[in-house]
Amino acid sequence: MKPQLLISAASSGSGKTLFALGLIRSLSKRGLQIQPYKCGTDFMDAQLLTLASDHETVHLDTWLASYTHLQHMYNKYGEKADVCIAEGTAGLFDGRNKMQGCSAEMAGLLNVPIILLVNARLTGYSVAPLIYGFRHFHSHTPIAGVVFNMVSSEAHYHCLREACLDAGADCLGYLPVSADLKLPSKHTALTLTARKELNNQIDRIAEIIEKQIDINRILNLCNRNFPCQYTLPYSSDTEFDTFTPPARKIKIAMARDAAFNFTHRENIEQLKRIGNITCFSPVYGSELPEADLVYLPGGYPELFARQLHRRHKLMEDLRNYAERGGRILAEGGGMLFLSRSLTLRQGGTSYPMANLLPLDFTMEEAKLQSGYRTLLHNGKEWRGNEYQYFRYADKSVQAPLFRHKNVIASSKHLYWGETDLLKLWE
Repeated sequence: MKPQLLISAASSGSGKTLFALGLIRSLSKRGLQIQPYKCGTDFMDAQLLTLASDHETVHLDTWLASYTHLQHMYNKYGEKADVCIAEGTAGLFDGRNKMQGCSAEMAGLLNVPIILLVNARLTGYSVAPLIYGFRHFHSHTPIAGVVFNMVSSEAHYHCLREACLDAGADCLGYLPVSADLKLPSKHTALTLTARKELNNQIDRIAEIIEKQIDINRILNLCNRNFPCQYTLPYSSDTEFDTFTPPARKIKIAMARDAAFNFTHRENIEQLKRIGNITCFSPVYGSELPEADLVYLPGGYPELFARQLHRRHKLMEDLRNYAERGGRILAEGGGMLFLSRSLTLRQGGTSYPMANLLPLDFTMEEAKLQSGYRTLLHNGKEWRGNEYQYFRYADKSVQAPLFRHKNVIASSKHLYWGETDLLKLWE
């Protein structure tokens, strides 16, 4: 038995991440070990949850992975934790197709209760039918209690609490309206300075939650059996019985810094099964480690174009490595680093990149491209997601994947937690 919960909301923008960060930090200060999870594929939220808990966040997504695999990951990473906390995605019942992939589906899959966050700005007793509807819409969605956000006064909270009780739900407290409680935009790199400021912000949120939220009540309401039971029929693939690691572990060089950090935890665990990982920083370093495989994950390299274009030695090493037949996987922003150039604004400087791919990128007129994506490569379907703020300079370029010798690059972030990454090069 241990407290386990999924934080969701009536709609996006209700303050799920804010509340999750403060609750996690508050519990951590009590000496509890928290394992955070993030429903969906949001990399920024996952990094924030990691910062609040000091434990790496695990993504849970029913489109990227099988039910059994998700339950396996939940159990594996939550085993040593005192409390398991998942942050949902969008609104509670918002999925990619009706409820498919929604937070309610994930709560049912893991058999964990839900703490529903309700944005109470400019509303009062009308939250009663909203809460009642969320409690009764789906019979397999156990809502343990409600927390209100954007509450203007004690009188406002009293009205909301009465509405919550009349709707048959436990009222667990509230977060007040505060201009100081803000999180960075999604297009922000977590540099050391940004992390320090965020840590201070999370501490402030935790202090408010300690005063305004019944934390002990949440822990008691959400105490459940652990581990969660596997969905039948059980798939033995979760144990990777069909995956045979190479006889000799390979050397893997992985870019990891403020510009390159969009990774799935289970992807990294799979890399560890096939090799020994050495991390390097394209932003601050200049040497490419000795490697049999180079991994350039996504991130925000466009925010560090001025630093990256000066890494002449590193880019030369990458070109030489590729020409010798070395394997490189570049995703999202990693592909941008392998391109010819990046332009940040109209009429602005065009920063030279590694010049490994015949592509140019620009931020001019760029809009966020995001969503689930599927790639068919070597007769195998690979699933992932796209999340980028840059675009091809040549608008006619639409190819989802590029290959030069053993260099494979895509604007998508692939998930290979259930498969053998080396099959990409077969």
